[in-house]
Amino acid sequence: MRRSGILAGMTSGVVSGVLSMVLVAGVVGCGAKTPPATAPASPGPSSPAAGSIVVFAAASLKPAFTQIAARFKTDNPGSGVEFDFAGSSELATQLTQGASADVFASADTAQMDNVVKAGLLAGNPTNFAANTLVIVTAPGNPKKIASFADLAKPGLTVVTCQQPVPCGAATRRIEDRTGVRLNPVSEEPSVTDALNKVTAGQADAALVYVTDAKNAKGSVTTVDFPEAADAVNVYPIGVLTKAPQPALAQKFVALVTSEAGQQVLAQFGFVKP
Repeated sequence: MRRSGILAGMTSGVVSGVLSMVLVAGVVGCGAKTPPATAPASPGPSSPAAGSIVVFAAASLKPAFTQIAARFKTDNPGSGVEFDFAGSSELATQLTQGASADVFASADTAQMDNVVKAGLLAGNPTNFAANTLVIVTAPGNPKKIASFADLAKPGLTVVTCQQPVPCGAATRRIEDRTGVRLNPVSEEPSVTDALNKVTAGQADAALVYVTDAKNAKGSVTTVDFPEAADAVNVYPIGVLTKAPQPALAQKFVALVTSEAGQQVLAQFGFVKP
C-alpha cells in the first residue's frame, strides 16, 4: 500500500511537471510567433512635378503671363503659378524688404538692377521683351491730341505713371529729351491704373504701353508719337535666390524666353528686346 501511494504521488508530480512544461512552451511559442511576410508594394508611376511658384511681374505683363501660365501648368502636371502683378518698383521694394517669391519679371532694367544689387537674383537676368509708350484717349480722340507736346496744353487732364515705375521713368526720359513738361492730374502706381483713368472717363489722356492700349480692345483711341522710340523699356526676368521652388521657377523662365513664350508675348503687342 505504501509503495502504491509513493508511485501515485510520483505520477501526479510527473504529470504536473509535464503540463507545466507544455504550458510554458505554449507561451514561449506564442511570444516568438512571427507574422507572415507581406509582399513588397509594387512601385507606382513616377510622381508629377508638384508645387506652385510665385511670380512677381510687372502689371503690363498680366494678359500675356496669364496665358503663358496655362501652358506652363499643362507642361508640368501638378504644378501651379501664383502671380503678384503690380508696378515694378513696388515689387522690387517688396523683394528687398523680405517678400518671398520664385521669379521676378520687371518692366525695365533699373528695377531689376535694384534686386540684383541686393543679392536677391540667382544668376543673371534674361531680357525677354520690350515695350514702348503711346498716348491713349477716349474713343474717337475728342480732344484732338496729335503729339506728345499736345499733352502739355492747358485744359487737358493727363495721367502718367509715378516716377519710380518704369512707365513713369520712360515718360520722364521723353520730357527731358523734348523739353516738354507735363502737368498730370495724377501719377499712378502702375500702368494699368493710368489706363483705367481714361477708360473710366476720369482723364482725357494717359501715357501707357503699346500692349496696354492693344489690350483695351477699342475702349480707347491710340496716338503714336515718334519720341517714344527714344524711351523703349526692356523687360528682364530671373529666378530669385531664395526661390522656394527653384527648379520649377527655372522652367517658367525657360518657357517665357522660349519660342512658344515669345509667340504669346507678340500676340499681346510685345516685341523682342
